[in-house]
Amino acid sequence: MNNVMEKIKTSPVNVAERKALGIKPGDTVKVHQKIQDKGKTRIQVFDGLVLARKHGDEAGATFTVRKVTSGVGVEKIFPLYSPLIDKIEIVKRAKVRRAKLYYIREKVNREIKRQMRRMRLVNLGTESEAEAAARAEAEAKAAEEAAAQAATEAEAKAAEVEQAATTQEQETANTTAETTETTETKEEEVKTEEATEEKVEVVPETKK
Repeated sequence: MNNVMEKIKTSPVNVAERKALGIKPGDTVKVHQKIQDKGKTRIQVFDGLVLARKHGDEAGATFTVRKVTSGVGVEKIFPLYSPLIDKIEIVKRAKVRRAKLYYIREKVNREIKRQMRRMRLVNLGTESEAEAAARAEAEAKAAEEAAAQAATEAEAKAAEVEQAATTQEQETANTTAETTETTETKEEEVKTEEATEEKVEVVPETKK
């Protein structure tokens, strides 16, 4: 009867192989877990430190694995004989003196607190889409205002140049007119003098 029961396969998992691993606290393991995603099955690897092992080698045996991701501690409890676990790899083994390594949580917290003492305040951050749109709009508006101001300044300079040219032309015309009038006046004076000289009569001297 026992031989018949041994031949009957009650689980798709190789129980003997999982037992032979001998997972214990202090081991660093990689758990290849099957994940059902949109009708497809993919393998997700969860690697970390085994904190505890419970229920020995019984059917309900479990082990707790902890890892730190982006400064956040993540723990998962895996059933040892779960068919959702594709493979278990033991990467490292450490000699520990406790059956449960829950103190590592507090130890990590102390390390984090020690590191936080060395931190400094900064003011950094990403901008949201609304902020980016507002910034782009403000930059475009500033560019338009700058272009309008530059165009206004250019028009003002052109007007000044045109006014200066007009003033210079007027001054040149006035100077030319004054020169012409002066020349005509001199010519008239010369003609008047000549006419006066012609009218002068020579009176002969009388003998005494």
